[in-house]
Amino acid sequence: MSGTSIDSIDVAAVDFEQGNNGDLHLLGCHTHSIPAPLRRDIMRLCEPELDTVQLYAETDSALGLLFAEAAATLMGILDLSSDSIVAIGSHGQTIRHAPPSYSKQGYSQQIGDPNIIAARTNCAVVADFRRKDIALGGQGAPLVPAFHQQLFFSPQKNRVIANIGGIANITVLNSNGDCGGFDTGPGNMLLDAWCQKHTGNAYDNNGNWGAGGTVDDALLRQLKAHPFLAQSTPKSTGREDFNLPWLELQLQQYNLSPQDIQATLALLTAETLADCINNLGTQIDEVFVCGGGAFNGQLMALLQRSLYKSQVQSTAELGLDPNWVEACAFAWLAKQRMEHKTGNVPAVTGAHQATILGGLYLP
Repeated sequence: MSGTSIDSIDVAAVDFEQGNNGDLHLLGCHTHSIPAPLRRDIMRLCEPELDTVQLYAETDSALGLLFAEAAATLMGILDLSSDSIVAIGSHGQTIRHAPPSYSKQGYSQQIGDPNIIAARTNCAVVADFRRKDIALGGQGAPLVPAFHQQLFFSPQKNRVIANIGGIANITVLNSNGDCGGFDTGPGNMLLDAWCQKHTGNAYDNNGNWGAGGTVDDALLRQLKAHPFLAQSTPKSTGREDFNLPWLELQLQQYNLSPQDIQATLALLTAETLADCINNLGTQIDEVFVCGGGAFNGQLMALLQRSLYKSQVQSTAELGLDPNWVEACAFAWLAKQRMEHKTGNVPAVTGAHQATILGGLYLP
């Protein structure tokens, strides 16, 4: 899994046969770095003015090689042969996401050639998870709610699973079995970009830098006026909506310190998430956070403060480290594909029907 933040590749080896945490046993995990030149190429592909067909093709192949290397590294660490792997689920790297609300048909493009992964690892690969849902009228995102429902559902509690990656999204797990969800807006993306620009650090460790700043209420109101936040569901978003150039455009009329802007961005993420949860129309008993945002203590505190009654915890309390929830989700989606089972939730994505997700690439 390589997410919107483009910070690293998360690799998880998952056994769905012998799990004692619901249906899942995490055998091991590995974080694989993305070389700086390759990350720059990915970022260029995310900019319509900078992308080219040649850059697309070269980066697609380079990422395929890197994903294969990442998978093989974990297989080596765990002494897993290709014969013991049913399939590798590869989300790929999103370079453009334009759901039906943005274009007539809608599209979502992930790169990281699965043919190369299959050839280099000698394993079956499931990839291209989003486009079938979009072909059926859906957003193609978020796709993790079906996995969240499988693993985290409680018949006694109304739960929300909040994934704070580059973009934030929620899964709503009602105790009656209903499952909903949608993207809520920016997660770590603006926080990371602003921090890197002004401190040189890839992210604001524990939110400490932003915690020393002062929130500007006028800027916060302006940022929360972004049209995506007022859209009705189903909805999904990405780097196309929330990015550093957009942020800098919003800042033109302000004379604020970078630290105060960071403080405001942290509250933007917390409040946009909390607003969505508070306005669900159902009393939510528990909120469990996964993704990188779960390790930002300041962000977690702001989220707890912004929620009416729900208790905020990490998914570690449910038995799965927040770092690995999304990688495990795409392992599970690969399992669904191999077993010819559906993987999307139409109530979440807006697709016309539940469907089997992903293409199969054999070694």
